[in-house]
Amino acid sequence: MSTSSAPTATEVAIREAVATILRSIGEDPGREGLLKTPERVSKSWGTLAAGYQADPRGLLEGAIFHEECNEMVLVREIELYSLCEHHLLPFFGRCHVAYLPAGKIVGLSKIPRVVEAFSRRLQVQERLTSEIAHALADTLQPHGVGVVIEARHLCMMMRGVEKQNSLAVTSCMLGAFRDDPKTRSEFMELVGRKVSI
Repeated sequence: MSTSSAPTATEVAIREAVATILRSIGEDPGREGLLKTPERVSKSWGTLAAGYQADPRGLLEGAIFHEECNEMVLVREIELYSLCEHHLLPFFGRCHVAYLPAGKIVGLSKIPRVVEAFSRRLQVQERLTSEIAHALADTLQPHGVGVVIEARHLCMMMRGVEKQNSLAVTSCMLGAFRDDPKTRSEFMELVGRKVSI
């Protein structure tokens, strides 16, 4: 007796779409190795697109503490996995997030959770960088926020220009990180990036 529950309407729709794609490229969805592929893809999309069910600002709001800390808070090397909205191919890398508190701090584990909530959606790296920065700025109202993302895009590596060693770097600087060259420089040095001002 099976313990798995019946698939949702969304899961059924994804399974049917995957079977259609398989047939369209000349494959047989009934072939032994592909029999469960539509089901597996459907389940994997539950993870890959989980960010649509998340509330990034809510994650932050539930872990805010009043603290008179006025030094930079930095979480670097946050692993990041997302999907390019143009080709539905993965991009992956790391994210560095810093803020200058203005009377409020947030539990450190919430910062990677916010990165994941935004990255587990169809994205472009530029927007992802900005969304993370603005979520922190809007929720914590700090003196400034800095976000840098470094990522490799399979849409550039496996197709198109096929440049396997290319690395896309995006940044979003708000408040003191934009206005104060010393703050921006300190942040960039801490994440291992040289910056000329």
